[in-house]
Amino acid sequence: MHPHLEASLSSAAAFFQAVQPAPDPGALPKLDPVQLVLHASVPVKAVLVILVVFSVACWLVIGAKALHLSRARGESKKFVGAFDQAKNFDELAQGLTAFRGSPFARIFAVGYDEMNRFTRGERGVVLTDAQGTHVESATRRAAAQEVTHLESWMALLGTIGSTSPFIGLFGTVYGIMDAFLSIGNQQNANLPVVAPKIAEALIATAIGLVAAIPAVMAYNYFARRVGQLADIMEGFAADVAARARLGGI
Repeated sequence: MHPHLEASLSSAAAFFQAVQPAPDPGALPKLDPVQLVLHASVPVKAVLVILVVFSVACWLVIGAKALHLSRARGESKKFVGAFDQAKNFDELAQGLTAFRGSPFARIFAVGYDEMNRFTRGERGVVLTDAQGTHVESATRRAAAQEVTHLESWMALLGTIGSTSPFIGLFGTVYGIMDAFLSIGNQQNANLPVVAPKIAEALIATAIGLVAAIPAVMAYNYFARRVGQLADIMEGFAADVAARARLGGI
């Protein structure tokens, strides 16, 4: 290589090295959400733990309630078909073990037992008005109990959906307050000072929404499903009482 060209390239390289900014030894590392959570203040950590527990409980209830309602709807549909086709209550009562997950089967069992209590096992005996009214009252109470059973654990979903945003908001408020205290104590309002505090505060809000949104959606869905079953069960209770008045035929 020509001596003059080599000297020119060396001078250019030295120039670019001189104009490049030197690395800042005091530069802060990039913010990591996991590290923010691990190094968060104690109140914010407590809020995050509560919200995570709420979220896990929410999904457990959603899974269990979905299986519960699915089984209840499936077996109830089959039982209502068998109820309409049965010639008498005795024939239907023999196959009740196949419909253990059906609330309609349990309503029928209550009406069947009350009818047998009045007829003392005799078949074709027509009940009096008072006896028929009693059977109808018993089947309606059984229907109300089944609705209550179907609504079990739904109150927890409503509680999680209504309180999680406010718990997350508490964590957010505390985190922002902590950030302003850091500014006051350090007399420094630079972004590296306040960014971690505000970031961990916003994480609390995000987790609160993650816990609340599925809970509210699931609660509304299950409430609608239970309401549909409740309307049908009320009419079914009246049908059982009406057939019991005629002796279960």
